[in-house]
Amino acid sequence: MGTVTGTITTAGKHPPMNDIVSPAALYRLMTFLSPAFPVGAFSYSHGLEKVIEQGGVKDAAELEDWLSGILRYGAGRNDAILLKETLLAGQEGDASLVIELRELGLALQPSRERHLETSAQGTAFMQTVAKSWPPDAGTTAGKLFRDLVAADHDPWPYPVAFGLVCAAHAIPVKAAATSFLQAFVANIVSAAIRAVPIGQNDGQRTIAGLEPVVFEVSETALRSGLDDLGSSAFFADIASMAHEIQYSRLFRS
Repeated sequence: MGTVTGTITTAGKHPPMNDIVSPAALYRLMTFLSPAFPVGAFSYSHGLEKVIEQGGVKDAAELEDWLSGILRYGAGRNDAILLKETLLAGQEGDASLVIELRELGLALQPSRERHLETSAQGTAFMQTVAKSWPPDAGTTAGKLFRDLVAADHDPWPYPVAFGLVCAAHAIPVKAAATSFLQAFVANIVSAAIRAVPIGQNDGQRTIAGLEPVVFEVSETALRSGLDDLGSSAFFADIASMAHEIQYSRLFRS
């Protein structure tokens, strides 16, 4: 029996743990998550800018604690689950499930700015891949990607877009989820380097300190399903709401 969340039915499957990444898949994974890939990630702080203004994050240690909570109990964990579910649905060519995951990914956002953060990046990601890295239409996931891109122009939440693209480019799920979370951490640390500010070395120490957390959350997501979605990172959600009316801002969220 599968599990049901709203109208979305999952097969109750766990992805294979054999996660050998081919050179081509590794090249594309690194490219898709590079700061040079044009999704505008540098312009979002996930509400951190408001937390900094209120004095909640003043140094690298507090930044690491804050990010650890988001990874384990907030958007990090949810995004990894959505990514995994989309990647598996893409491999199976399940267009209706991918579309429902897209709608769910947008509906889960707790504020206007967080909705913008995920939808602007996800949509830009899909558009760039379609123009510059179109997948092979001869594969199930590649054909699904091309069909969905051609079918409409609705926004895409970032983890769902990323999961579908990884399926279309034969990027294994474990590598995809782990790399996506690492890129999220690196982007928020980059925002903190500019806004706290903290030094470059402190930023790298923060990323290093969060390595086991990223691995933990990725492993948890691979064992989880849609029934496990949920967030208790309330301060981060409230900060994203308050950021909308912050007087002086560097970031869009």
